[in-house]
Amino acid sequence: MSAIAEPFLEVNGLHVRYSELVALRDVSLTVAEGEVVCIIGPNGAGKSTLLAAIAGGVAPSRGMIRFRGQNIVDTSPEKIARLGLSLVPEGRHIFGSLTVEENLLIGASRRGDRREAAKDLTRVYDYFAPLRERRANPASRLSGGEQQMLAIARALMTRAPMILVDEPSLGLAPKIIDQIYRILLDLRVQEKLTLLINEQSSHRIVKQADRIYVLRAGEIRLHGAASELGDGRAIKEAYFGFHDEQAAAS
Repeated sequence: MSAIAEPFLEVNGLHVRYSELVALRDVSLTVAEGEVVCIIGPNGAGKSTLLAAIAGGVAPSRGMIRFRGQNIVDTSPEKIARLGLSLVPEGRHIFGSLTVEENLLIGASRRGDRREAAKDLTRVYDYFAPLRERRANPASRLSGGEQQMLAIARALMTRAPMILVDEPSLGLAPKIIDQIYRILLDLRVQEKLTLLINEQSSHRIVKQADRIYVLRAGEIRLHGAASELGDGRAIKEAYFGFHDEQAAAS
């Protein structure tokens, strides 16, 4: 009998508080190597807090986070990044005064292998052709979609095997969102990436993800394979709390 593979990322019983506000309550999830797992939920659900906690930017009050078998609670974001986990934050957080290429090279700065970084630049430009055309331009001159591409490309330059992407479609036109997701799924296959993605809308996620978690009011309300949740009814009930409201009324 073969052993069950250990999850690439495992979160168990995670609580996060901001003073008196409970942002996450007993949140647990797993991501297997090579999976695309999506977390969806309304504004204020705790999605960004969850990714920030995994990446080391927010300290949980209790709970466990393991990445590649190693406990990373109370580990600095820099060390977590060196372990191979990279975060693309909400709002992109690019350096507007630097050129596109300078932003990308920041992604490779911890590696110290300039020759390999140069090869990776070529590879990244193959995925993100608009960035190649604007490589010498200040990043502040990029469109919203191009800035999102730059943030993802910078994470790719770290050579992290797992990337957390926070709200990749935020503020973008539908056509650009589709393009971003096509690139993410290509990266999953070509670069053998593991992806954990936060989204507010479930419309595209059902088609893109292997598994889905619905987070509302800091708690996981639904988890399942995307193929089993394709009609969207269970997702809608968990997202908006229809079932909870019906139960309270009965």
